[in-house]
Amino acid sequence: MNMGQKVIFLDIDGTLTEPGRNDPPESAVWAVKKAQEEGHYVVLCTGRNYAMLSPLLAYGFDGVVASSGGYIECQGDVVYDCPMTGRQQQAVMDILKENGVYRTVECMEGAYTDEGFKEFLRAHAGEGSNSELLRWREQVEASLNILPMKEYKGQPIYKVVVMSPSMEQLEQPRKLLELEFAFCIQDGNMGGFINGEVVNRKFDKGRAVERVCGYFGIPIEDSVAIGDSMNDKEMLEAAGFSICMENGSAGLKELADDVCPSVLRDGVRAAFLKHCLAHP
Repeated sequence: MNMGQKVIFLDIDGTLTEPGRNDPPESAVWAVKKAQEEGHYVVLCTGRNYAMLSPLLAYGFDGVVASSGGYIECQGDVVYDCPMTGRQQQAVMDILKENGVYRTVECMEGAYTDEGFKEFLRAHAGEGSNSELLRWREQVEASLNILPMKEYKGQPIYKVVVMSPSMEQLEQPRKLLELEFAFCIQDGNMGGFINGEVVNRKFDKGRAVERVCGYFGIPIEDSVAIGDSMNDKEMLEAAGFSICMENGSAGLKELADDVCPSVLRDGVRAAFLKHCLAHP
């Protein structure tokens, strides 16, 4: 990797912070500041909606990619803004509901989730890891301020996170929506549930890398991407140099140029130091 000015893209959950948390380790905060002092730009690139980013904006990042590329802001400028159309929104909401898939819709100012998912977990709390999954879900909803679906008033949607009891229940939604939407399914499952995202094909994290590099006037080959899950795949593929966290998915590790220590072992700092993005 050459030593010129870089744009560094950081995923949040599982990369910059523990999943669902808003407090990066001091080592990561140090690394970001050092990299910026050395002339690099550091940009958050996440599946979270913009509202979920507010606790992290205080750390002074040079830009944010929210909703997997659906909304991009750099140095106060809106670079890209692409919510679903009204027609798309209605189709996605109805088709997922009709097939028994639990939805969390992500809007600009907040996220809203089907209460039925937690009700299902409560009803089956004694089975497998459902009680653990319920605790995790409640903690995430509290820390990221995810509200119940009854409070959703039809605001524009950028992305839908899905939890499906089976892969079969996603087959019909995929068939009906695949022309306009990509289904990003995570490796493995959570308590028997299939976890994934429904994302507009007009954007993804990879095209976000291109758009942000264009904004800063830096060649895409001088970009670095760090992530941990398969929703970071396009970001790592687009960047000039890619790094996967040790706690990341096997599939992402295979395509990354390097693997750094886990989020619990100061992985961001280790990666920045190893690849000369920050110096002691």
